[in-house]
Parts: sequence; structure tokens; C-alpha cells
Amino acid sequence: MKAPYRASPPKNNHVRVLICNSDPKKLDEVYVRFLGRGGDKLLSEESKWLAVTAKSFDHGRRGFNDRLAFFGKRIVELQCSLGLLNARDSSKHHLKDHPSSHGREPFSHPATDAIEVLSGGARHWFTHHKQLSTIAQRNGFPEVVRWHPKYQDNLEASGSDLVYSQALMAVIGALALEQGSAVANRIAREKILFPLGLKEATNEKLEVPQR
Repeated sequence: MKAPYRASPPKNNHVRVLICNSDPKKLDEVYVRFLGRGGDKLLSEESKWLAVTAKSFDHGRRGFNDRLAFFGKRIVELQCSLGLLNARDSSKHHLKDHPSSHGREPFSHPATDAIEVLSGGARHWFTHHKQLSTIAQRNGFPEVVRWHPKYQDNLEASGSDLVYSQALMAVIGALALEQGSAVANRIAREKILFPLGLKEATNEKLEVPQR
């Protein structure tokens, strides 16, 4: 149940309240911008709206994207791991970070060398919500994501990066369910990981964003 009026006035009447998008055309434009031509046709109308709806919007009464985002995040993490494993000389930097105090050389073999990169911070850097949020903002997600920020005058303090990145992951999850894993994997690589620089991830140290 929902009362027709607020029980208490807003804390600051001069703060501009965030107006959530309700225009299907504007939503389609973001999907086309992110997925390319025909991107607005890859998902059903219900899924397109659900993917950009956070739990805070309308108290979750219209559904929210938590499960889709969880599924999509696993897909992006898998593609990130595979990309790092295939990156040229991806493990050399990590092997040099922990030299042996006895002068011993660690075992090295072309078939296993790249695995060392998965224990470093590279995978976390590519899949961190701060990095994913930059892709979401670049593609116009803030204009269509439906959520209710705690602080209307400070979206970043309200967790906007996490909300935007979650919507991005939810789109990947929805694509996997409705278009199959091949499409979702390709979009995860080409539209998220490659723009973040995964193709150039070799032996350079990546700074992990602070939480």
C-alpha cells in the first residue's frame, strides 16, 4: 500500500527531484547506442524496462533488475577471465611481483603461464562497478535508469555508479536469457571489456578503484 501524499515534507524543497524516464523511444535510443543498430529489437519490452529498473524505484513493486544483473555479472567476469588468459604476456608482471627470497625461479610453461594473472587485480579492475559505470554513462544509461536516490542533490553519494553498472549487467543477463549465450558473450566483450582496454591488457599494472 502507498499513501497518496508524503507523511513528511522533503528535507530541501529547493533540491531538484530526479525524474525517471517513462518514454519508450528514449529507452530504445539508449539500447541502440549500446548494442548497435537493431539493439532495441533484441529484448522484449518488459525486459528492456526491467533491466534498467533498480529496487529503489517505486519500492520494487514493478520488479527490479537484481537477478538479471547477477546473471550478467557472471557472464562478464567469465569473458574477462578468458580475455586475460589469452592476452599476450599477461602473466609476466605478476610473476615478478613475488620474487623468491632464495633466488629460485618459478616453474613456467606456456600452457599455464597466463593463469597467474587471475590471482592479481586485473580481473577485479575490469569488473569493478566504477569501471562498468563509465561504460554505462558513455552509452546514456543515466538518462533511462529508473531509481530513487537517497540524496537527490548528490547522486554519486547515493550510489549512482553501482546503480548504473547494475543496469548494464542486467542488460547482459537479459540478452543471455532471450538471445542466447553467444550474443551475450559477444556483447560483453565488444561493448564492455574491449572499450575498457582488455585487448591491450598485457603486463601493465592496473590500479584497482577504491570501494
